[in-house]
Amino acid sequence: MSMRLEIISIGDEILMGQTINTNASWMGMRLVEIGIKPCWISTIGDDAKDLNTALIQAEERADVILITGGLGPTHDDITKSVTADYFHSDMEIDKNVLVHIKERFRRRGISMAKVNESQAEVPQKARVMNNDRGTAPGFVFEKNEKYFYIMPGVPHEMKSMMNRIVLPELTKRLKGLVTRIRMLATTGIPESTLYEELGDISRIEKFAKMAFLPNLKGVHIRLTAQAESENTAFANLDRAESKLREHIDEFIYADQDIEIEEALAHWLRERKKSVAVAESCTGGLLMDRLTNVPGSSHFFERGVCSYSNGSKMELLGVSESDIEAHGAVSEPVAFQMAKGIRELAHADYGLSTTGIAGPSGGTDEKPVGLVFIGLSDEKGTIVKKFTFGEDRKGNKIRSTQAALDLLRRRLLRMI
Repeated sequence: MSMRLEIISIGDEILMGQTINTNASWMGMRLVEIGIKPCWISTIGDDAKDLNTALIQAEERADVILITGGLGPTHDDITKSVTADYFHSDMEIDKNVLVHIKERFRRRGISMAKVNESQAEVPQKARVMNNDRGTAPGFVFEKNEKYFYIMPGVPHEMKSMMNRIVLPELTKRLKGLVTRIRMLATTGIPESTLYEELGDISRIEKFAKMAFLPNLKGVHIRLTAQAESENTAFANLDRAESKLREHIDEFIYADQDIEIEEALAHWLRERKKSVAVAESCTGGLLMDRLTNVPGSSHFFERGVCSYSNGSKMELLGVSESDIEAHGAVSEPVAFQMAKGIRELAHADYGLSTTGIAGPSGGTDEKPVGLVFIGLSDEKGTIVKKFTFGEDRKGNKIRSTQAALDLLRRRLLRMI
């Protein structure tokens, strides 16, 4: 069946831009994975009248309404009372919920404020959804075969409730085609070039619909296959991916939605290789990305943030004469930084970054966004030159992505 679904996010902090609405985007992605494309996403402030209007509108146009936020114990948390009034439901204390709340405070060794007991009050006409990650329960109203799922706004609490209760229930209500999704993560190629490289995309979309999702680090390609069975849907995804790889295989670093450092971690551990990094313009971001991966101690040896010229010379053995002749942002300096950190750390690979992050400091000869990235191993040392944009943070992100991709290509013997 076709299910019309609306997501309603509640909170002044979202409307005022103080909180990014990651809940709605996460919910949208998870819903598409089970074959439901949300029709509307609404954001409502902490205002009872506005929320009531949103409920009326959602009931008129949607079959399922997912609501997050406003279930806390303070005066501005109005969702529970407004929805209870909307469905003409009295409130009652749920003893099981109250025990759960008290137990959570006891385990944390924190005295429970009296106001938290109000979170055990639930609408009599609603079905309670237990919260295994927090104190505020969720609940479900059903009216005229329309379903209202009300959940906390705290992301990890909402996600648990969605995964355990909401998504399985919605999946059971779906009939007909099965939808399955696969994400191919690419890097090192712009979206427009990627599109051109693929040629006639009808060969691919015969099996699965494609969507291009660009960001600072690369382009994700989302493949969506619909079929009468899960096996057929997955088979169609395999066929579509195979067609894609005929043209852009070298740029694909994963067949799932992960960062490149996660893929690198697998390859480094598998090959029992280590890496050390020397950073200038990226200021430690490369180290941060590599060590964000669980188990990074198995492959990450050390890192040096050699921001000043003195540190480049003192710690990495960069030649003072080369800095004077070519500047700190140059191929010779990147070369010596990569070689120096590999030798200092006795690592299998050394990575280096040196560049002009901006927004100032650029010249006609060396503009903002100019970056040199070095990679050193037992076979030798190479340096790649890049010119990114004018945004400082964007340049740092792109530089680390290019460095990690350079290491990927060396590991997989592409270069």
